[in-house]
Amino acid sequence: MEINPIAYFRSPFPEKFGVPRQAGLAPGLVGRVVFEPAYRSPDALRGLDGFDYLWLIWGFSANSDSSFKATVRPPRLGGNARVGVFASRSPFRPNALGLSSVRIKAIGPDYIEVLGADLMDGTPIYDIKPYVEYADSHPGVRSGFVDSNLWEPLEVIFPAGAENRVEDLEPLRDVLSLDPRPSYHDDPSKEYTMAYGPHEIRFRVEGKVLIVNEILDFDK
Repeated sequence: MEINPIAYFRSPFPEKFGVPRQAGLAPGLVGRVVFEPAYRSPDALRGLDGFDYLWLIWGFSANSDSSFKATVRPPRLGGNARVGVFASRSPFRPNALGLSSVRIKAIGPDYIEVLGADLMDGTPIYDIKPYVEYADSHPGVRSGFVDSNLWEPLEVIFPAGAENRVEDLEPLRDVLSLDPRPSYHDDPSKEYTMAYGPHEIRFRVEGKVLIVNEILDFDK
């Protein structure tokens, strides 16, 4: 079977580094599903305004390694312990397909604006489906190794005047609180650089606190 993108995603992340590891963890993060010309039909979106959430089926287009690996090292386990690839949400999968639940913010003639997506800019979208609570929600179920490895967000400290540099600071705060660093990194003196929209975010992490050193603009 051959599948082709029906749309491409637009987000503040031109690179993988910094993209939330799961959908919904940065609920204020705005992105946009922009349909390809062949699928820009108002009829195709008829009735979608009656739903709050969507499933996005998409491709890990930035993966450079397509070889099959039976086990992976989830960040939730510190990047050391291995589990089976099919017992994980690793991006390194046989068919490199992703599945994300996102909140609908607005619907336009050729796009859907969504909140909380975990996709980088330019990600191909292969299909969308409405999220249906009675079938898709299963509260109280077991979640494997995730249940015994609870995660706590980092405290984020911005430099003075940051609110004047970034149009909406709260989504960026949510993203940084997720700790974008590789799971095996723990050097408080190391500075990391993350691209976020037109900005370059430079930060370091000390314990449970992420400190933003500088916010620069790419066009300067």
